[in-house]
Amino acid sequence: MNTPAHDDFNGITDHTDEVVDFSKLTETLEFKQLLDAISDRRAEFEERRHVPRDIIALMKKARIFRSATPTRFGGDALAPHHFLKMVDKIATVDGSAAWVSAFGSANTYTAALPVEAQEVMYANGPDQVFAGGLHPVQKARRVEGGWIVSGRWKFASGCMGADWIGVGIEGAPQGGETGAPPTVMMAVAPAQEVDIIECWDVSGMQGTGSHDTTVTDKFYSDAWVCERGAPGLCDDPLYRYPAMAYQAQVHAACNLGLARAAIDQAKSVSGAAKLMAGHSRLCDRGYFLTGLAECEANLRGARAFFYEAAEEAWDHLLKGDPVPLEVNNLLRLSATNAAKQGAQIVQKCYTIAGMGVIAKANPMQRYLRDCMVVTQHAAITDMTIENAGRVLAGLDAPRGYP
Repeated sequence: MNTPAHDDFNGITDHTDEVVDFSKLTETLEFKQLLDAISDRRAEFEERRHVPRDIIALMKKARIFRSATPTRFGGDALAPHHFLKMVDKIATVDGSAAWVSAFGSANTYTAALPVEAQEVMYANGPDQVFAGGLHPVQKARRVEGGWIVSGRWKFASGCMGADWIGVGIEGAPQGGETGAPPTVMMAVAPAQEVDIIECWDVSGMQGTGSHDTTVTDKFYSDAWVCERGAPGLCDDPLYRYPAMAYQAQVHAACNLGLARAAIDQAKSVSGAAKLMAGHSRLCDRGYFLTGLAECEANLRGARAFFYEAAEEAWDHLLKGDPVPLEVNNLLRLSATNAAKQGAQIVQKCYTIAGMGVIAKANPMQRYLRDCMVVTQHAAITDMTIENAGRVLAGLDAPRGYP
């Protein structure tokens, strides 16, 4: 298949013959309507513990869930640095909605399924929502033409609004080496064929609906099973972008948005009235002004590194080259740095923004809870920084990294 003939995939002609400028997706009417709806209903997401399907429908209209759909099926196969800005922007309004929108990137996983399975997935259009709780990886029984699978899996974020759900099963040892961890294989089925166990009871990212999933003695044909993170079978450059790095980036982008929201909230109370006689306003206090400036500088630095690394990787792909190890390493490092810096900025804003932040209704409470969840994700923990340092020092990369 031939890829679209434009220089950097910033635009593509859709089915209406309109040219879509991908660099301006956050400026479209559909995207702005989505942000307004999220703003109006974010308390509902926490109460219900998931983002409801009518909001998912608005995300589809804003092109979020076709962003990683192959162009041969009407998708955008969007450059990651454009998609990440959508997640980043949504997170300035609500962390849970941003986390769910981040799975608009997850169809890079299903792009590794045999083409005949993808043809079924996209038969009703390119806006397909995939959710996957792939761990703990379960053993499966091999039968003629496929696998019999039973088990329970955790953290299927967005499963309540998904069209397709994946589960993780054991494949052969990684690299074929005896004693090596098993390859994680992904078995995919329509969402209605997978049971959801509503057990998501947390303090941060409560609206993501990251419930458990389960199946019992379910048959998955070989057409619906692939290796997690394997290269996609379509020709679009997106499917040669490092899949594990991309998943780290989409989660880290949530903290960039949350950090921006926290800075804006701190600024909004800078002229807060004195609570005690003789006390100055926040904006008259040195620690507040210094802290605010440091947060702004740190966020802009983290964002610059984050998006620079993504654009550099994309440039390699547009030239027809694979993403080299040193650039892939920077993708992982910049993602972890964004998550870490974002969380630190939120904490700093919480500290300097006065007594009002202790109220349950204060948005800083939600920013703080949500940002700490991001830093717990396995793809962006401090271990990534150590592994990145190994690569930077010229040492062998650990198994499975980057």
